[in-house]
Amino acid sequence: MIPPGLAKTGKVSFGNIIPRAHAKAETERGIAMSPLGILTAVITISTIVVGLVIVLENRNPSRTMTWLLILIFVPIFGIFLYLYLGQNHRKKRTFIKKRKQDYRIIRRLLDNQIFVSDHSDLFTRRYNDVRGKVLPLMVNNGDAPLTANNRSHLLKSGETAFETMLKAIESASHHVHMEYFIIKDSVIGRRFQQALIKKAREGISVRLIYDAVGSWRLSRRFLDEMREAGVEVKPFLKVLYPVILAHRLNYRNHRKLLVVDGRMGFTGGLNIGDEYLGKSPELGYWRDTQVQIEGEAVYALQVIFLRDWYFVSGQEIDDKIFFPRREHLGDQLIQVVSSGPDSLWASIHQGYFMAITTAMQRVYICTPYLVPDESILVALKTAALRGVDVRILLPGRPDHRTVFWASKSHFQELLEAGVRIFQYQKGFMHSKVVLVDDNFTSVGTTNMDIRSFDLNFEVNAFYYDEAITRQMSHDFFEDLADSIEVSLEHHRQRPFIHRFKESAMRLLSPIL
Repeated sequence: MIPPGLAKTGKVSFGNIIPRAHAKAETERGIAMSPLGILTAVITISTIVVGLVIVLENRNPSRTMTWLLILIFVPIFGIFLYLYLGQNHRKKRTFIKKRKQDYRIIRRLLDNQIFVSDHSDLFTRRYNDVRGKVLPLMVNNGDAPLTANNRSHLLKSGETAFETMLKAIESASHHVHMEYFIIKDSVIGRRFQQALIKKAREGISVRLIYDAVGSWRLSRRFLDEMREAGVEVKPFLKVLYPVILAHRLNYRNHRKLLVVDGRMGFTGGLNIGDEYLGKSPELGYWRDTQVQIEGEAVYALQVIFLRDWYFVSGQEIDDKIFFPRREHLGDQLIQVVSSGPDSLWASIHQGYFMAITTAMQRVYICTPYLVPDESILVALKTAALRGVDVRILLPGRPDHRTVFWASKSHFQELLEAGVRIFQYQKGFMHSKVVLVDDNFTSVGTTNMDIRSFDLNFEVNAFYYDEAITRQMSHDFFEDLADSIEVSLEHHRQRPFIHRFKESAMRLLSPIL
């Protein structure tokens, strides 16, 4: 465009052009210093810093790459998600402090000879099977003493398990200790609430730990009614927004245990809610496995509860009355193993890995979720390829669709290695059981997924007992009769949309 002065005089007026150039530069400088520019700079710097933190944590490469990709493609959401879900709390001061306190409590109990030492020879036996590998590992990495004077009963349904647990609470003469991931204000939830209230009013010590996220729907009134009756109730790791982040917030107390008078203990897959009685219209019949234990193994359940109770309440309890001496009850060898972000080692994960890699005949697994890390995946495939009969029983219908599709993403490579996969059709399969050869059984709260292995607080009973393994194998084959086997040929023909869902959820599986 010709400046107006030039049209009349034929000369360029630089006095008009220079101020305009200066104004343009000032405008650009103003934009650079605008709130939007500042916000962009802050987000960029924060993304770089968080990315460096993730890299320097030296985690599993797949998890590291997943977090970095999220930061790149959705930086604002990614930073928020990492701060709430992604930090490595195994190194956090809170859990380091808890670990030190747990160790001190365990040492004091051992020094007081709370755990019976009459069976010390069992630690030094050289078993030539899976026991010889897993047993000493759990002693060294999980502070899991071996106990021998035990007897157990397997409880296959919610109805049987809940009735047995309620009878045990009713029989309490000194204390009741409960620790559960999910407690719901439901018909069965109210029955447990009233049972605890009744015992508290009788002068029995009643303590209850519930997970703040797993039980986020639990009303204040439900809890206050127990507190007013004398029940000591504590939440585990409260969070600000459990409604938004429910079921997906990390470092949750996924343990499920009940200890009555230090004499009887329960653990397994059941939470406290009506769906565990098969009353969910979507899921129908609920297949789960709970174990009732009498004997020295109850002491280990008691220690786990008391460690967690100190963490949530600051109250340290180590009176011997919580560990009563028992007469001879049975000869079952049991290690109660706990793991979580407060433990130095991923004990249960390592126990599973060792059991699978040393299996000689069979590995049977029941799990609601199959999202293993690479080590467990390789162990399963390797076992199948060397001729071990590896079978995995999963639900045929989802309760969490993201994990359901992530689980299916592993089917093809497992099937190609010779692993047999079955999907339960009678209802929802929620059992968390691992059987290896003739003398190893694990029953507890741990799913075959990354969340249970590395992020949640879990507890399992490891049995080195042929009778229990035979009984659990019988139950396993009964469940297979209500299942459909997944064939490799049929799985390869699945629709593209299924493949896409599987791939997408598998990509996110390290942080699911």
